[in-house]
Amino acid sequence: MSAELDILIDKKFLLDLPVYQPGKPIEEVQREHKLKAVIKLASNENALGPSPKAVEAIKQSLKTIHRYPDGGAYYLKHRLAKKLGVGASSIILGNGSDELIVLTLRALIGGGDEVIVATPTFLIYEIAARACGATVVSVPLRHLRYDLPAIRRMVTAKTKIIFLANPDNPTGTYVTKEEVDALLDRLPPHVLVYFDEAYFEFVEERNYPNGLHYLARHPVMVTRSFSKAYGLAGLRIGYGVADARLISCLERLREPFNVNLLAQVAALAALDDHRHLAQTRKLVREGKRYLYRKFQELGLRYIPSATNFVLLDVGRDSHAVSQALLKLGVIVRDMTVWKLHQYLRVTIGTRAENERFVKALKKTLLRSSDKE
Repeated sequence: MSAELDILIDKKFLLDLPVYQPGKPIEEVQREHKLKAVIKLASNENALGPSPKAVEAIKQSLKTIHRYPDGGAYYLKHRLAKKLGVGASSIILGNGSDELIVLTLRALIGGGDEVIVATPTFLIYEIAARACGATVVSVPLRHLRYDLPAIRRMVTAKTKIIFLANPDNPTGTYVTKEEVDALLDRLPPHVLVYFDEAYFEFVEERNYPNGLHYLARHPVMVTRSFSKAYGLAGLRIGYGVADARLISCLERLREPFNVNLLAQVAALAALDDHRHLAQTRKLVREGKRYLYRKFQELGLRYIPSATNFVLLDVGRDSHAVSQALLKLGVIVRDMTVWKLHQYLRVTIGTRAENERFVKALKKTLLRSSDKE
């Protein structure tokens, strides 16, 4: 069978692609370490949970799940169009915004085309681009921020897409309007700028650029998510906005019924729950202030974040620290895969979760220091 598969799988490069590893689920940690009380601060989920309005909408729709969903997501698409001030034909819904990354690459990438990504950044850009046969050009971060001048210097006639996570994951940093303006001023029209704005709703910085404002200026794709601020990660739903001609191409590539019925009704209800969104932002704002203060007391360096997570330099092997925290029932994201070997990424939790994390971190670092 092995020989037959060697013939069948002629895209051998796929076997060399890294597999994206998500944060460990709570149930797995409970099982592995025989723990009852486990908190998860690893996947940048909303600590408040979903909007109560979204939950109610799901309950009301459960009796209709024997029906296929609206393949065009008419009501959600038109609600988003009104909210964003764009035409409905310029919007596409996805099974999470991750699906839209893949669809955009499939639509635009051919043999010999180049895609520019930062390193480190969201891992799916490189994995999905290589899966489509693109040559991936990596540009290192500068002081843990996107280096847009360096990215511009790497553009060639073969460049098709530049991925910009703004704010970035895993660093939490962002590029400013001035920096983006300077990039677009010098960018040839054959290059699509892909603004991944999954954390858009958390940004409070005044010089942050809204990617939608560039739609009429340059070829761009802007994607956002219902997984983070809206608390619908388990339903997998996101959306993209671009020129209607590009959206038309993506619509032809997406799977039928790619966004399920419950995800559609929940997202529609969540959009109108302004109170829940305000509470979420308040929780994140206060949580960051608390963690920053505690990190300073511990003498630890952290990266100020425009998102709902913080990148923390623990000053030692982050994998060892994350494993020690797991045994204490606290799940955080070890940054070793991103080659940030002394860093952890910590999601802002509830006040109780943040306090438990700090207590566990102190205990872990103390034990580590004693061993040294």
